[in-house]
Order: sequence, then structure tokens, then C-alpha cells
Amino acid sequence: MSRIKSAIIGTGYISRFHVDAIRRTGIADILAFHDEDYELAQKKAEEYYVSRCYKDLKDLLNDKEIDVIHNCTPNNLHFVISKKIIESKKHVFSEKPLALDSKEGYKLVELINKNPKIIGGVNFNYRMNPLIQEMKQRIKNGMIGKPFVVHGSYLQDWLLFESDYNWRVESKIGGKSRCIADIGSHWIDLVQVLLSERIDEVCADLVTIHKIRKKPKDQVETFSRSNNIAFEDKKVDTEDYGSVLFRMKSGLHGVFYVSQVSAGRKCYLNIEIDGSKSSMYWNQELVDWM
Repeated sequence: MSRIKSAIIGTGYISRFHVDAIRRTGIADILAFHDEDYELAQKKAEEYYVSRCYKDLKDLLNDKEIDVIHNCTPNNLHFVISKKIIESKKHVFSEKPLALDSKEGYKLVELINKNPKIIGGVNFNYRMNPLIQEMKQRIKNGMIGKPFVVHGSYLQDWLLFESDYNWRVESKIGGKSRCIADIGSHWIDLVQVLLSERIDEVCADLVTIHKIRKKPKDQVETFSRSNNIAFEDKKVDTEDYGSVLFRMKSGLHGVFYVSQVSAGRKCYLNIEIDGSKSSMYWNQELVDWM
């Protein structure tokens, strides 16, 4: 079996995890980086010992040695970048969301369907956690009986203060929904994977805690901190918190809530499914399920 030759477009915060994941497979190599910020791409290429760094996206897409490209760009670029990758006849693995809205998403699905030899994927990584896969099989095998209700949360604090800022806050870049779309989508994906069915109806309460945030005048990488930054006030139109009541196609009821302003919570993702025989619970901050 020949080794998979990959490249990464977008060398911000999330790209480091793609680098690590690719190299851990043992069957893939990273050949190239590309970013609109060419100096950043060069810096990352040197840091991760990646031999090629393309200034022009076309040059990367024309590199015949590359098999698959990881799309790690901001949300508003997902559609146009993934479209170009597919049209270049390369496989694509994109960070979520697939696109900014369903219209763009459907266009990408149609494009993939027209190119059956091209494989496309979106990075909902939590579903592949071994404990989640174990839960899925045990639920499928009837360990908890008939599922009655499902509930849980995903809590973070990285946007706790009004001086915390990131491109995801801006709806033109991140999309109209932030907290639900950014981390709530992971929770939604988990419940659908665990129960092998889809959410059919929703009712949500969305709250913007900080309606004005302090935006750094210079570019700052996600989760990074600095004490010597000049700020400007920026209106915020995306949610910091959201709670969702939902019903699945089978009639199963559930509720979850997500927050990016919960002090002390770094990546608190938990889910519980209550059934006629027993309940099953998972919290990713722990190393076990119950």
C-alpha cells in the first residue's frame, strides 16, 4: 500500500491537530502547507518540518503528488476552498462546518456526487472516541433497553471575558450561529451517532452575553494571550450560550445546552442516555463511561 500524500490549507490553531493526527496514522505524510498569510505558513512549515510551502493556492492544487487536502480555513472559506479541492480531483477533509449555510453545503454534496472517485469528509472527531464507539455498540445491543430521553452539555470558558476575541465571533466569517454551530454541532453529532438516528425538530434559546467585545487590532491566534495589545470595540451578533429542546425522528425527547462563557470549563462535553433498563453517561474530561 502506497503512503497517502496530504497537504493542509490554513495554518492557524486547528492545523496543529491535523498535523498530529495525520502523522499518528503511520500511513500518511504531509507534503505541503498553504495559507493566505504566507509568512505564517512558512513559519509553520519550518516548525513541523514540512518541505513545501505554497504562496499561491493554484500551485498546491496543481501538485500531482498530493492525494488529499485538509481544509483548515475559517468557516467563510470552507465552501470555496473545498470546491476548488474537489475540482482539482483531490480528496478533501474539511473542518466543520461543511459550509456557511445549507445552500453551499448542498452544492458541495452535488459536486462530490458528480465526482464519485473523490472522497469528502467533515471533521466531527469526537464520534471516533473509542468510548463513544463502545457506547454505540452497547446501546445497539440493548444494554440500556429502550432509550427514553437524552441530555447533556458542552461547556467552555475561552470567551468568558469581553476582551476575549476570535474570528468565530464575527457572523460574516464564522456564520450566523457561533456557540451552537461551533461546539453544539459536536454534541448533536454524538447523539445522532450513538442512537443511529437524526434530530427532527428543535426549539432553542440563544443568548449573547457580551454584546460588545474588545477586538485586537492585530491578528491573534486562537486561544493565545497577550498583555500588550491595542483593542477596538466590536458589536457581537452571535451567541455565547444556547439551550436546545429537541425531538428525534423516532419521537425520543432530549435537551442540551452549550456555553463558551462558563468559568472553569475548558472542554466539558458530556452526554447521558436514559433507557428502560439503565442509563449510560460519558464525560470526555474523564477516562471512563458509566
